[in-house]
Amino acid sequence: MSELLLSTAYLPNMQYIRAIAEHKAAMVEQWESFPKQTYRNRCEIATPGGRMTLTVPVVKACSKQLTRDVKISYAVPWQSKHWHAIASAYGSSPFFMYFRDEIEPFFRRRTEYLIDFNSQLTETLLSILGIRAEIRRTDDYIRTGAPQYIDLRNVIHPKVAQLQGKDYYDATPYPQVFDSRMPFEPNLSVIDAIFNCGRLES
Repeated sequence: MSELLLSTAYLPNMQYIRAIAEHKAAMVEQWESFPKQTYRNRCEIATPGGRMTLTVPVVKACSKQLTRDVKISYAVPWQSKHWHAIASAYGSSPFFMYFRDEIEPFFRRRTEYLIDFNSQLTETLLSILGIRAEIRRTDDYIRTGAPQYIDLRNVIHPKVAQLQGKDYYDATPYPQVFDSRMPFEPNLSVIDAIFNCGRLES
């Protein structure tokens, strides 16, 4: 049976979580050269002005570095800014108060490496959703096209067009905070669904 292969992700989107929920296991690539402008250190949430991108700043390296070695930068107060944006966007949602205590601590403590921060946060989100899955990191770099893997490393990407029903993408609407005045925003960070709907079916 093919194994699911993912990149690390910050507050991963619905597509990412649905893939894990279906397979109940995933490998997270840690030996790649860290690419810029991907979901590895960014996510999207819904705000009154539309989609907002939140980006975790990382320490710049002198040369290409592996994802496993990327460190989070705390030169700017990004944690408080991200949590303020999240609380402002979802403070009036049905389940914000119910789940905030499990998510907010990640924006108050420091974690050195991005992949560790993402892993701990993703495990918490999966637990909230009631999804039991084994998530492991790769032992070596896995080349693109390896037949034994369902490789979504570059499929779940902010610049890759998504098709309904393809690669675990699902644009089926669910209630959102601003749906009375704005069209449905698909494939946001899974916190959008958690705060609006609570636990989802896995």
